[in-house]
Amino acid sequence: MAASIAELIADRIDAMPTGERRAAQALVANYPMIGLKTVADFSAQAGVSSPTILRFVARLGFQNYPEFQSALTDELAAQLQSPASRTTAPEPVGHRGATPVVEATLENIRETFRHVSRKQVDEMVALLAERRSKVFLVGGRFTDPIARYMAAHLTIIRPNVFHLAGQESNWRDRLIDMGRRDVMLIFDIRRYQDSLVRLAEKAHQRGAQIILFTDQWLSPIARFSRHVVAGRTAVPSAWDSSAALFVFAETLIGELTRALEQDSARRIREMEDLR
Repeated sequence: MAASIAELIADRIDAMPTGERRAAQALVANYPMIGLKTVADFSAQAGVSSPTILRFVARLGFQNYPEFQSALTDELAAQLQSPASRTTAPEPVGHRGATPVVEATLENIRETFRHVSRKQVDEMVALLAERRSKVFLVGGRFTDPIARYMAAHLTIIRPNVFHLAGQESNWRDRLIDMGRRDVMLIFDIRRYQDSLVRLAEKAHQRGAQIILFTDQWLSPIARFSRHVVAGRTAVPSAWDSSAALFVFAETLIGELTRALEQDSARRIREMEDLR
């Protein structure tokens, strides 16, 4: 699968001049709709000139603006697919006996990590390591098990970790406890969950820092997020795969454990003594 535009931006944003970076940030915050507008409309919304938009598009590897918009249109169509519209036909076995789904899953993991920089990982760990902050985790219909799994580990590593479970009204009740020092990790893949978008917007308004785990087509929650992990999820199946996001979550757990080595070791010892 070719790199998505969000992945191309993640790869190249650090090398972009200020104007192009503003165009990239505007696109991520309004993905993909702002890119489907005219160059003039895109430039006005991003607060840059039309030539800057065209240079930004060229930096991503497109020959012209219509080619860029065609790629965005294809991504939008993929984003809206339901499980019923995806392939379920059997395919030949891959090398070493691995099925196509296994091969695609392994490639998804590799590609996900290829598009996330070491700097971004370090910044996410620094947010999660802040001792005065509270950490909230929540996911969608199929991704909440990852949030729950990650919360179970973070609870051992550091205090004030909360998994938001149950009905949406219960999530909203926790907003009162969220402030500018706090972090919310949200897991949301296509077809994106409106209740999570509403929660993210409210948490953002209260100043919480949002880390979004999503797919290569970007949940609308990206517009409220401090960090976005765009994991690869597509496999030759009626269902998307969350394996890459799960592995990334485990990576953050390991990195945070090292960052809080003394505190986490003390907490683990105390927990063992209480058993």
